Amino acid sequence: MESPCILVCSIDMNTGYCFGCGRTGDEIGAWTSYTDAERRAIMAALPARLETVERKPRRETRRSRMARERETN
Repeated sequence: MESPCILVCSIDMNTGYCFGCGRTGDEIGAWTSYTDAERRAIMAALPARLETVERKPRRETRRSRMARERETN
């Protein structure tokens, strides 16, 4: 199943969109129950949504932490 998740998983309180993928919390929670067509429609809207996210998350993301740990080992 295709997913736009990039393991950032933090919601912008101003827009309600995830900083990483642009989905809402409700969309993230229901992702596996959507049809392929519904997922494609949501994914088509994500680039425009991400343009409206006003700030970046303050904490280190799981993906960046894992990359940093790989570099130090």
